[in-house]
Amino acid sequence: MRPALLPLLVAAALAPAFTVHADEAPRPKTTQELLDASLASDWRTLDPASTLYLELDSGRVVIELAPDFAPEHVGNIRTLAHEGYWNGMSINRSQDNFVVQWGDPAEEGQPRKSLGSAKAKLPAEFERKAEGLDFHALPDKDGWAPQVGFAGGFPAARDPQSGEAWLAHCYGAVGAGRDVAADSSDGSELYVVDGQSPRQLDRNITLVGRVVDGMERLSVLPRGTGPLGFYEEAAQRVPIKSIRLAADVPEAERSRLQVLRTDTPLFDAVVESRRNRRDDWYKRPAGHIDLCNISIPTRVPPADSDS
Repeated sequence: MRPALLPLLVAAALAPAFTVHADEAPRPKTTQELLDASLASDWRTLDPASTLYLELDSGRVVIELAPDFAPEHVGNIRTLAHEGYWNGMSINRSQDNFVVQWGDPAEEGQPRKSLGSAKAKLPAEFERKAEGLDFHALPDKDGWAPQVGFAGGFPAARDPQSGEAWLAHCYGAVGAGRDVAADSSDGSELYVVDGQSPRQLDRNITLVGRVVDGMERLSVLPRGTGPLGFYEEAAQRVPIKSIRLAADVPEAERSRLQVLRTDTPLFDAVVESRRNRRDDWYKRPAGHIDLCNISIPTRVPPADSDS
């Protein structure tokens, strides 16, 4: 035997009896496959005391409030909803690629509806202390904050150096309109982001929650033709039947809705499935995802669910 062949023969003898081909490697699960395999503990039911039902002719919009970030504003909003403040009002603004806004349609200088028992003056709640917040950071960099991730089911950001955290202006975020002064909001004028995420508004305005269901009923509204997307004629405004706290709605009439928790290994896997798409259609995983490109799944709980 020639010496040059000896290493090759030894290697062949030690080689496994089979070959694993690249196309036989386990295929990563898709987002839907991950959700299909979820457990009841991966989901949470909305708190009726922190859930708003915005009722339009087209149907219901469900909004989850964020008392951990804006307790004063959420308290006022609860009072306004409980006392029927918005009932019979209207959506008065729909600005293309920006926001939909509702509240008292009275023009500046005209009498406005009483706030009832709600407070007329609230502090600005642009951020909060990050200490004590269950924050789950994304692995990717963000242009608007040192860290971004999720806290209690809301897209959020934080600055470890200053020790502050805040909600992010992602699609579906609900904020409280204000005047020039930082503390000029009372929670009666609310808006929803329905376009490209205007993150420049972060820490400049109080975010009070986000739409978790029915966003399509707001995003399809006709755009206003006036400045900033305001409707120029009363007939263009979109009537609001009512805005109620879910806690004030009979249980049988509440939306049976659960939201995927954002503090579980399953959610981490869902994020990764969106961050690096490995569906057959994708040829190159991105290796990055923007905070506002992560949608939080919702579902109607199955009949056999014990949660």
